Amino acid sequence: MALRYIPMPHNHAERLRGSALDAYGNQPERRISDGDGIPCRYCLRNVDRGEPYLVLAYRPFASAQAYAETGPIFLHADECTGHDGQSLPPILAASKEYLLRGYGGDDRIVYGTGGVIAAERLTERAEELLARTDVDYVHVRSAKYNCYQCRIEIA
Repeated sequence: MALRYIPMPHNHAERLRGSALDAYGNQPERRISDGDGIPCRYCLRNVDRGEPYLVLAYRPFASAQAYAETGPIFLHADECTGHDGQSLPPILAASKEYLLRGYGGDDRIVYGTGGVIAAERLTERAEELLARTDVDYVHVRSAKYNCYQCRIEIA
């Protein structure tokens, strides 16, 4: 099964780098990376030491509803090249494990799909979840902090 790794949409990244407010109505905070685990949700690479980045609240859902989690993410403060969607993103090789959850077409969690998975099983587990008829896409989140990483769909 071919997978597609979907970053934050380009228009969201551009607006947030401009004057747009985050999901909580706050201006994103600008910081300088120490080079240690600052994953950009648009290029899906870590922000290098010395580079500026934004910290902001992000809701990776089209609308606010009970299952539309909002949480902190990082984004290069300056323009970066969005992830190609085809290769395993570098940020998904940075930890030992990740939280994966399946979602239905109604953007609700499909119960029984959530779980912490070893990094080496991430692709395998995403394929298992996406093979289900009730799962439209998968979210990858940090196993430690529950921060949204990216979305996975069938290519």
